[in-house]
Amino acid sequence: MTTRHFLSLMDCSEAELIGLIKRGIELKSLHRQGVVYEPLKNRVLGMIFEKASTRTRVSFEAGMIHLGGQAIFLSPRDTQLGRGEPIEDSARVLSSMCDAIMIRTFAHETLETFAQYSKVPIINGLSDDLHPCQLLADMQTYLEHRGPIKGKTVAWIGDGNNMCNTFIQAAIQFDFQLRVACPEGYEPSAQFLEQAGDRVTVMRDPMEAVAGAHLVNTDVWASMGQEDEAEARLKQFAPYQVTPAMLDAADESVLFMHCLPAHRGEEVSAELMDDPRSVVWDQAENRLHAQKALVEFLLVE
Repeated sequence: MTTRHFLSLMDCSEAELIGLIKRGIELKSLHRQGVVYEPLKNRVLGMIFEKASTRTRVSFEAGMIHLGGQAIFLSPRDTQLGRGEPIEDSARVLSSMCDAIMIRTFAHETLETFAQYSKVPIINGLSDDLHPCQLLADMQTYLEHRGPIKGKTVAWIGDGNNMCNTFIQAAIQFDFQLRVACPEGYEPSAQFLEQAGDRVTVMRDPMEAVAGAHLVNTDVWASMGQEDEAEARLKQFAPYQVTPAMLDAADESVLFMHCLPAHRGEEVSAELMDDPRSVVWDQAENRLHAQKALVEFLLVE
């Protein structure tokens, strides 16, 4: 059988993605009821982190424990990858010892090469291009609060970064309209925009993007690896701060999401994080349950 990987939302069909999200809701319910469900006993998830993490590490590690398995944390200091071992060699060795491997890295090509030489599923825990695990949690959160997102309007405010690229793929897979409001020069990747066609519109005015929207999203203005650009970005993005007043222009059912960590007073006003329309804490928790569904999908036959 061909090994299934999860490097992007496009690695699953629309039906599979919806199934994963619904399964995440079921696993969340079982967990809250205290039901012990351990289909992954004696299974091991290797976790390679080239970028720092809170939610990704804890959610995958806790999730594997909940499912009866184990997770091994590997930083660049802990592996020969950090000393120049070829990715192909590391993939061959680690995939002979682990049942799946989650990688949080910079270059998306690292994931693709790892997957090419791995005998077990590779999961994208974040790359400079995409963050598909976060979108599983986001879509689960929207479904829990508002039902299916199909046919809705979603606004992305700020940098056209890896999260924005992944929302573009989500617009394709979950069939919603996406409006991206960003400063000139900070647009999402052209390759993803081309894939999406008329499902995505790029504009400059954040108020235009938010008008009538059912979901509003943002992210930090300077991601990991862009620290030297932070000061310039603060000036460019100042008009793109998401505030309660901005949400007032959206649909009355609007939800606000942020993948976290948030820089209060920059991309999001401090008070919006605890606004009744904000679901950022549910969104963060759902990383755990959506990823449990994903690992189960990849490993349980």
